[in-house]
Amino acid sequence: MTTQPVEEYAVSGRDSGPYAVTTGPDGALWFTMVHSGRIGRLVPGQEPTSHQLAPDSGPTVISNGPDGALWFTEYRAHRIGRITTGGRVTEFALPTAECGPFGIAAGPDGALWFTETAADRIGRLTTDGTVTDYPLPRTGAFPSAIAAAGDAMWFTMNQANAIGRIGMDGRTTVHELPTEAAAPVGIAVGPDGSVWFTEIAAGQIGRMAPDGRITEYPLPDRSARPHAVTTDADGTAWFTEWGGNRVGSVTSDGTVTVHDLPTPASEPHGITVGPDGALWTALETGALARIKPVTTRTTTRTTITTQHTEQRNTS
Repeated sequence: MTTQPVEEYAVSGRDSGPYAVTTGPDGALWFTMVHSGRIGRLVPGQEPTSHQLAPDSGPTVISNGPDGALWFTEYRAHRIGRITTGGRVTEFALPTAECGPFGIAAGPDGALWFTETAADRIGRLTTDGTVTDYPLPRTGAFPSAIAAAGDAMWFTMNQANAIGRIGMDGRTTVHELPTEAAAPVGIAVGPDGSVWFTEIAAGQIGRMAPDGRITEYPLPDRSARPHAVTTDADGTAWFTEWGGNRVGSVTSDGTVTVHDLPTPASEPHGITVGPDGALWTALETGALARIKPVTTRTTTRTTITTQHTEQRNTS
């Protein structure tokens, strides 16, 4: 464990719930406030601003779009939202009722891809509002986070204990995880094509190499409940420990580092590389935290290889 200084920046009241964060095309940090129904913006060193949505809309994950705007899911309102860097908001209703959209990311085809946690579907939304749904081959899978890689999207299947890959043609590949009931949530793709994911119930970080081999890295605190993950330019994965009140990193050789957050029980969720090259995480208690990368680490590693299954889905 390191004692690297962590800076916190208050961006809302304690009840607003900063949840996900990303660096926008304007060089600012954009974040969701899940409890108050707002989208926030912070330029490091300046005062935060925010834009009000429906108070009960539940904005969750936010991502850069292919059109220079930010796109986000409204988990409770079952919509997808779009906000320009100038603050103009557009919302898109989804065809599947009560679908619970959560993860969202821009795909290689110029569309937005998102997970429907309550409907066992992956959705595709064009920038003009056309939605296509792709059913998953599992029921009760609870698809969660999603990320782009090459010509496909990767996503976690929280209740199916698997990660999935969906091609632009709707073909889905399911990869079972070695650890039972690991409950994967966050997912990110590194510059080498490796897929990183968090195992919130197992206290591990997983990595699928481009050759399909899955490696699991047990955390020093197995009760830490790792939640979100991102990768930096060097391919290091950075993750939040929602239950451990820490931010950690892991390299492909199994080197794990964890950093304590200064405020107890701050509930770190989303994480991103900021415009300043540091790591930024959203704290549900009302702040964004900044962590500068360091080199002191503690190492642990486990390696397991698994097989996968394929199924073609139609919308």
